[in-house]
Amino acid sequence: MSLSKNRIKYIRSLELKKHRKEEQVFIAEGTKLVLDLMEVFDCVTLLCTPDWIKKNASTKANEIIEITEDDLNKISQLKTAQQVFAIFKQPHYELDTDVLKRELCIGLDDIQDPGNLGTIIRLADWFGIENIFCSLNTVEVYNPKVIQATMGAIARVKIHYLALEQLLENNKEIPIYGTFLEGDNIYQEKLSDNGLILMGNEGNGISDELQKMVSKKLFIPNYPTSRQTSESLNVATATAIVCAEFRRQVSLK
Repeated sequence: MSLSKNRIKYIRSLELKKHRKEEQVFIAEGTKLVLDLMEVFDCVTLLCTPDWIKKNASTKANEIIEITEDDLNKISQLKTAQQVFAIFKQPHYELDTDVLKRELCIGLDDIQDPGNLGTIIRLADWFGIENIFCSLNTVEVYNPKVIQATMGAIARVKIHYLALEQLLENNKEIPIYGTFLEGDNIYQEKLSDNGLILMGNEGNGISDELQKMVSKKLFIPNYPTSRQTSESLNVATATAIVCAEFRRQVSLK
């Protein structure tokens, strides 16, 4: 079946945040990612080749459309189109900030790169962190590049957008960790198994307003410390190192 020009136009419009927000949907491509997301999210429309649906006959969606590879190329946002393209409903999670008292969470202060956000979501999933609190200026989680970069982890990690300053102001009693060049060596600090790990913008780090609310400044040391190295770490890489140390200490308790 060939897609109509109007259908192609609609699908391509979902590349824009404005239209995703209006329709309350997001898109995903590729077998593993789509099948992972189908276990959690409502699939509005599934577009796939006849060969794909034969191999995945048990797949369910509100609407399934068999299309040609030529049409897949027209709607795909990947360099090489996959055999399946899906439109999912955006989930709506209840905001429970009390989770900070019970669990370890991540806070993101104006992260701009979709790849970084997607990777951080994937890291959160790996380290058993179920909630990420994003500033209102952090890149949109339903950006297709973010969704693809999560490799399906978005199905298991809840993303909340809110004013981080207000969140921290209302939760002064919980530990708030941040990474700084003038912080204390993370490997020599006793870390908690609850609270918020705050990670800053790629270029500017944690904002001045939020820095004042950080209760423990951490530093990831280079090796050897006497050697001149890069000025800083990529935010996703730094998040991985910090989360790994938090979980290492928990495993030793």
